[in-house]
Amino acid sequence: MTTDKETLAVYDARAEDYESRFAGDAPSALLQRFINAVPDGGRVLDLGCGPGSAAAHMAAADLRVDATDASPEMVRLAQAKPGVTARQATFDELDATALYDGIWANFSLLHATRADLPRHLDRIAKALKDAGVFHIGMKTGDGEGRDTLGRRYTYVRAKELRQMLEAAGLDIIAQDTGHEVGLSGSDDWWIVLMAQKHHG
Repeated sequence: MTTDKETLAVYDARAEDYESRFAGDAPSALLQRFINAVPDGGRVLDLGCGPGSAAAHMAAADLRVDATDASPEMVRLAQAKPGVTARQATFDELDATALYDGIWANFSLLHATRADLPRHLDRIAKALKDAGVFHIGMKTGDGEGRDTLGRRYTYVRAKELRQMLEAAGLDIIAQDTGHEVGLSGSDDWWIVLMAQKHHG
């Protein structure tokens, strides 16, 4: 996760609000697609896991789940989920090589700076096994800025994000767009890409 202190303070203070807003009894369609793309019993990483709701669904699907977040309050909530191993860590602490069958970064990397995104994506690609899958959700737009709660965001355009993933050695296999009202109350447009690591 981000090391931006103001962003982390918001998540620590609002962790339970966030959990209640976004928790669901069943996986979302996008999460189910990710789960289906991972081999049975595969090892996955929820990068920037928040309260661990998605990680819990992955664990319920018999995947081996590691989860990381930079917010200690989010990690506390995630650790309480059955089958989830959660620890406090930033994006830069991802140093695995060919370990994961899938990495889920659902609206977490949008808190990284634009300058840092290529480095993080390179680390993600390195951490994936050959043919491993990667899910990323970002808010669409231009530039960087803070929302009304003080969280820092990097906004991207579809072409820019696709090029970043391709530069990291990831082949894009699906693209979805939509909009949703988030924690701050604003209705924001988003893009989700699913990609697969090159073989060999």
